[in-house]
Amino acid sequence: MRWPADRDREFTEFVTAQRAALVRVAALLVSSDMAKAEDVVQTALTKLYLAWPRVRSDTAGAYARRCVVNAATDDRRSLFSRREQVSAQLPDFAAADPRRGDAAAMVALLATLPAGMRAAVVLRYVEGLSIAEAADAMGCSEGNVKSQSARGLERLREAMPQYARPRDARSTT
Repeated sequence: MRWPADRDREFTEFVTAQRAALVRVAALLVSSDMAKAEDVVQTALTKLYLAWPRVRSDTAGAYARRCVVNAATDDRRSLFSRREQVSAQLPDFAAADPRRGDAAAMVALLATLPAGMRAAVVLRYVEGLSIAEAADAMGCSEGNVKSQSARGLERLREAMPQYARPRDARSTT
C-alpha cells in the first residue's frame, strides 16, 4: 500500500516539529543516556510511522509521547539492558557536581526513581501534561499517575531537601 505524498509530508512536518521534545522526554526516562534516548525516539517514530494513517492530527502528539514512554519501558525490560554494564569509572549519584548545577543533579536523581514514577514525574512536571494526558501517555489510570507522581516528588524532595516545601508553622508547634 502506497501512502499519498501529503501523508508523508505531514509525518515529516510532525517529526521536524516534535522530535526535540520527544528526545528530551526520552532522555529523562532513560537516565540522560542520549544515545539510548535517540534509539528510544527512533523506535517510537517507527511505530508512529506505521500507525500514521490511523492517527488523528489532533492526537498525534499524545500518541507520539505514548510511543516514547512505551519504547523506554520496553528498553528497560529488554534482556540486553539487564545485563551487567562494565564501566571504568563508577558513577557517583550521591552528590551533585557543583560545576554542572542543579539540573544535572535532578537528572541523576530522576535516574534513581523506578520507571513508573520517573515517567509520571517527567510527563507531569517537566512536560507539563495534565493528569489525564499523562495517564494516556503511560497507559494507566489517572489515580496511578497521581500516586506515582506524588511518591516520585516525595523521593526527590527527600534527596534534595533544599527544594522541599517548608512545613506548616501550625504543625511544628
